[in-house]
Amino acid sequence: MMKAIILLSGGLDSTLAAELMSREGLELIAVNFKTPFCLCDRHSSGLGCGSNARRVADSLGIELKIINATEDFLKVLEKPAHGYGANMNPCIDCRILFFKKSRELMEQSGSSFIITGEVLGQRPMSQFRRQMNLIEREAGLEDLVVRPLSAKLLAPTIPEKNGWISRERMLDIAGRSRRPQMALARDLGINDYPCAAGGCLLTDPKFAGRIKDLIDHGELDMQNISLLKSGRYFRLSQNAKLIVGRNEGENKMLAILAKDGDILFEPLGISGPVAVGKGPFSSQLLDVSCRIMARYCDRNGKNYADISYRRLPDDQVMTVRSVCLDEGDLVKLRALTNAA
Repeated sequence: MMKAIILLSGGLDSTLAAELMSREGLELIAVNFKTPFCLCDRHSSGLGCGSNARRVADSLGIELKIINATEDFLKVLEKPAHGYGANMNPCIDCRILFFKKSRELMEQSGSSFIITGEVLGQRPMSQFRRQMNLIEREAGLEDLVVRPLSAKLLAPTIPEKNGWISRERMLDIAGRSRRPQMALARDLGINDYPCAAGGCLLTDPKFAGRIKDLIDHGELDMQNISLLKSGRYFRLSQNAKLIVGRNEGENKMLAILAKDGDILFEPLGISGPVAVGKGPFSSQLLDVSCRIMARYCDRNGKNYADISYRRLPDDQVMTVRSVCLDEGDLVKLRALTNAA
């Protein structure tokens, strides 16, 4: 039986591709690539898109491999050879990375080609003909990538030419509208696709601005990325930044993410955010940080709040009464750092 690798995000397009290709008499091996920037992670616990991919793979009875591509992806993100798409998304280089890893899995498993849920013209940076051809070529997969949703609009691939799959059963979907896919899903009896359009945090202007700030300051690592996803972000100096929680969940996450050398800020006696300071903090920056904290506390009509802070792992706690930062100064800081 012919083997093939299918890239399975768990979104609508890849789900449809998996359903269609499972009917071709192939032995499919699904692969899901994990990075820190999938929008589905905001709405799903655990593996995010990985859990969606797991559900699809289980429903079709196919093997699923989840590969954490974070380390390699961060190298691509820092300096993409083909530049960025919307904001800080290195779409082409991201796709080349995933295709290269898929080719490795293809060779290891004895598979003959790979399958994706890509739709011609859907994403301007990576799903136009020229970009598709470029990505295949640089990944070493020329004519070995089957895109069943758009295959009839593309040149025949080796699997089609050799009769491994039927080109007649492929589709001719193109463009950014999801209506054809949704109609196909109804026809196929697929009703559960939580990531209909997928998405990447790196296309969000505010988040992209924060990622650029990390890259510009040589601070792109997983702890800093996790902090960016867990609160308001303030660049206070060349080497110091403050992340302030927006709700109880983020407060808990920031307390978990804080590590030795970081400064942990907390309100005393009132409701308010937890914050993490990273880098060298002068007395002036400590004062500004406490005033930012006071601004977001439930002060019950007062213009000040009592704020405690300590540099981990020390137990010595400092407490100050801080007047909340003026709105004008806060707006300037937000504009400077793209804080939410």
